[in-house]
Amino acid sequence: MAALSEGTPCWADAMFTDVEGAKSFYGDLLGWTFSESSAEFGNYTQAYSDGKAVAAVVPPMPGQPDPVSAWCLYLASPDAAATAKKIGDNGGEVVMGPMQVGDFGSMVLAKDPGGVAFGVWQAGTHEGFEKRGETGSFCWAEVFTREPGKADAFFPAVFPYRVQRMEDPGIDFKVFDLGGDAVLGRMAMTEEFPPEVPPFVNIYFAVADCDAAVEKATKGGGELKFGPMSTPFGRFAALHDPQGAAFSVIDMGTTEGEMPRMAAA
Repeated sequence: MAALSEGTPCWADAMFTDVEGAKSFYGDLLGWTFSESSAEFGNYTQAYSDGKAVAAVVPPMPGQPDPVSAWCLYLASPDAAATAKKIGDNGGEVVMGPMQVGDFGSMVLAKDPGGVAFGVWQAGTHEGFEKRGETGSFCWAEVFTREPGKADAFFPAVFPYRVQRMEDPGIDFKVFDLGGDAVLGRMAMTEEFPPEVPPFVNIYFAVADCDAAVEKATKGGGELKFGPMSTPFGRFAALHDPQGAAFSVIDMGTTEGEMPRMAAA
């Protein structure tokens, strides 16, 4: 597989105090199967769709205080150490790393100046998603932030993004693209989000039927937060899993309306 362009979303994982519960929930919802956990790497457990790696789940590190379940999106880097330096130089915070993970690659965990957590991955033998944009796999992500100006300055300074804004006065939404390909969205959090909800990266998983997925998720203990709603990009819904991790599902084949116009930011 060719190396991914710097800044491309390349992997996602989540920490759960109840890993078996997470495996049951996402296995039922997205059809995932799971590998044996790797004790050498903190019981990291990969998820597969149609036999292809799509994500991973992991328990908290021993002694970690007040672990919070959340999905983490990793962005590709040819040099994790150099990216970590850019993060610090541009007002972000390096939370962990750069850290070599066996021969799989090198990782960094970080936060942008507004507190949005994300990861950086320099591929070794583990190159990232083996399946994406198809049912049961990652297809899109958006940075939800209360400080959009900081995010708009930070991410293009760390990664080679071009920024475009949606020409809609009713919504503060921008897109980061690489070579003309949109790879990541940025949404300003409004008063609809309670103040205790931290900024986050919302990961979208593709499903064949959004409404059926929502029904399955809620029956499995998940909570519907928004939708389902049809858009020009697909029919989607925002959810929390039973352990509180936020994510969205989208049926990209069910669309409604015209694509919004974008302009240079």
